Amino acid sequence: MTPDELAALHPKLYHVTTPGSWPQISRHGLLSARAAVALFDPERTVRTAALERRRSTTIALDHPELGHMEINDQLPLSEKALETCLDDGLSPLDWLSILNHRVFFWPSEKQLARLLGARMNKGRDRDVLVFDTLSVAKAHPDLVDLSPINSGATIRRPARRGLATFTPFAELSYNDWRRQRGKTDRIVEVTLRGLLPDPAAHLIRIDHHIG
Repeated sequence: MTPDELAALHPKLYHVTTPGSWPQISRHGLLSARAAVALFDPERTVRTAALERRRSTTIALDHPELGHMEINDQLPLSEKALETCLDDGLSPLDWLSILNHRVFFWPSEKQLARLLGARMNKGRDRDVLVFDTLSVAKAHPDLVDLSPINSGATIRRPARRGLATFTPFAELSYNDWRRQRGKTDRIVEVTLRGLLPDPAAHLIRIDHHIG
């Protein structure tokens, strides 16, 4: 798939974050949980809460020089449910590690609205960073992966997931990608491995969502 093909399908990418996060994101990049922890180097208890178990709350990172940053919670995820839907011999901790190496984007307003309207988000103010898909995909084709499932959720009947869940977007044509698991898939998530290093170069706008 080329950047133009991806952008034709999904011209915008949506990233949900804590209100007021943009100054830090524009300064340090849009970081995965692991990249944020590596940068801020918090004490062991914070590192464990951020990376070695499901995050039931937002994790705050504070540094005397770098300032304040927050890592999103993982409320839709259950470690117990993960035990029933993981392939390739992966453990729940393995899956958390895979997720923590990525930055996540919703590729459609419908999926974004479903997240923002979920019961767990009622009463929570959120900022939505809206990025230009073509710009991101052209600048970082080696970092972009596609997922046919909501990889960070196990609500109701969780989809199976494993090492093949995330596919480099340039590896297959869209039609081949849709058939890769033996059925017709659609793009549910767009992810970047590690970070989006230059978010300001791709930002269209910031929407403020009142919970």
